[in-house]
This record gives sequence, structure tokens and C-alpha cells, in this order.
Amino acid sequence: MKILVTGGCGFIGSNFIHYILHKYPNYQITNLDVLTYAGNLENLKEFESNANYKFVKGDICDKNLVNDLVKDVDAVVHFAAESHVDRSIMGPEEFIKTNVLGTFTLLEACKNNGGKRFHHISTDEVFGSLGAVDKPFDESTPYDPRSPYSASKASSDHLVRAYFHTYNLPITISNCSNNYGPYMFPEKVIPLFITNLMEDKKVPLYGDGMNIRDWLYVEDHCSAIDAILHKGKIGETYCIGGNSEKSNKELTYKILELMSKNESSIEFVKDRPGHDRRYAIDFSKIKNELGWEPKINFEEGLQKTIDWYKNNESWWKSIKSGEYKSYYEKQYGKK
Repeated sequence: MKILVTGGCGFIGSNFIHYILHKYPNYQITNLDVLTYAGNLENLKEFESNANYKFVKGDICDKNLVNDLVKDVDAVVHFAAESHVDRSIMGPEEFIKTNVLGTFTLLEACKNNGGKRFHHISTDEVFGSLGAVDKPFDESTPYDPRSPYSASKASSDHLVRAYFHTYNLPITISNCSNNYGPYMFPEKVIPLFITNLMEDKKVPLYGDGMNIRDWLYVEDHCSAIDAILHKGKIGETYCIGGNSEKSNKELTYKILELMSKNESSIEFVKDRPGHDRRYAIDFSKIKNELGWEPKINFEEGLQKTIDWYKNNESWWKSIKSGEYKSYYEKQYGKK
């Protein structure tokens, strides 16, 4: 299979490329990434000389480039997105451009090149916020996005479904819970806390720390996408969860425990605007139809993640210092 992966230099995209090229060494991957702040070529350094891997620096909104790349593949797996909620609050325009117009450009290319298989990576944040006793999100949950980020992802989901119903484009969608694991950009909560503690800095905990998230180890997410790509029913949506609901406070204390730190390392900070209280996912559909369920429990996954950041100090330090940009500036010039 020849796959175009968009946003493959980001956290989940790069983990997916690692997963696919190790599991299916004869598959061919083209990675299209514009290399925003969150895209890092170092994530895929091991494949630079692999004949089945090709990197293309470019924007998913570039109609001609996207069309040329889609012509030569069997399937598109679409990760590329602006995804940081705080950044969407400060500057929503980029989120609309990348997440809505970029998805539209890819869908048009798939439609105009014989109807290429299209898998769209989305988020549980499109469903809004749950109360403490509400049942978890599933594929029938009404959309209720609360931030510019989640609104832009909800828009892209609707576009993808429209191309299935209007043009019979062979699509699938997955809505996943919060991912964590290797190569996660250190502005996100888990790697931020791990790396801050490694630097003897405090960890910033929003509000009362009682916001709840369902955590999914990134390798489990990759195996779910693999199952959907190969066995998923065309036109269907699959919710992917980690079966690991934790409050931010629980998460913080678990990281402190695993890193032999105490609560003096916590700094409570003002809550973010519109901070969703709880996310949770019912993944029974993908379990019943495709036989998928998460294999890595939360404590095991968190320990693996801590170990990875401890063993890859130069990777995250170069990001925190901004030095990582020099790796692609040497090859592609300054942004």
C-alpha cells in the first residue's frame, strides 16, 4: 500500500509512520508536512535513507502540490492539524485555515483522483464537555465544540462526511481521546510536566485540577488507525479511547510519584477560558466490529513515556531551547 500521511512530523503522525514502517516494511509512505513549530524532522531521522519513505515539505492548503501527491497513493491518512487549545484561543485564524480549508483541499484531491481512500483523524473535543456522571462519548453523541480548536475539527469532520454522502468518497473518521507517549511536543501537559520536573521546575496545574481526560497511549492509537484503515467500514466513524479517565490532579500526582517528587513541585495557575470539564470515550463499537482495544494501561504507558523523555533529553531540550529548528533550516532554509 502507498499512503500519504499528512502532518507526519508531528507527535501522533510520526508515531504512526514508525508503527506502519515497522509492521509493514513493504508499504510506501509519503509524509507531507509544512513543519510548523510542532513538526520535527528529528522524529523520523531513522527513515531518512529508507527507500519506502519520502518527506515532502509543503502545505495541505497547496492545491497543486496536494493533487500531485494524492495521484500517486492508495490512501490518505490525515493527521495534519493545529491542535493546541490555548493557541486556538489566542489566534484562531490558523486553526480555521489548516483544519478546515486544508481538509477540504485534501478531500477535493481524493475526489478528483478516482476516489482515493481517506482516513480522517479527529478528536473527542468535538463532542464538548461531560458532567461527572454523564455517559461517555460515542459515535452517536451530538457535536458541541467549545473552543476554536474543537470547532475547527468539528467542521472538518462534517466536511469529510459530506464527501462520503455527496460524492461516495471512501472515508472513515476516528475521534480519539488525549494521546501521550514519545515525540509529544513539550508544551502539552504530560511532557511539559515530565521535562519541567527533570529541570527541577514547578508544574503548572490549571484551576482546581479536577478536569478529567481519558488518556490513550499513542501506540494503541496507531494500532486502532491501522485496524480502521484495513478493516473499517466505509463511511463509518470510530471512537478510540484509552479506558483511563484521570483528573488533572490525579495525573499530576502520578507523575510526581513516578518521578520521586512531591506536591511542593505543583504551582496552581488560573484556569483556561472555556476549559471543558470532562472527556470520556466509549470505544465498544471499534472493539465489537474490528476487535481493537487498548493494550497499554495508564501507569505502564506513563512510565514508558517518562523513560523515553529521560533517554531522549537532547530531543526535548533542543525543542525547549528552539535549537531543533536548525535541523531543517540547514536543509530547507528559514521559515
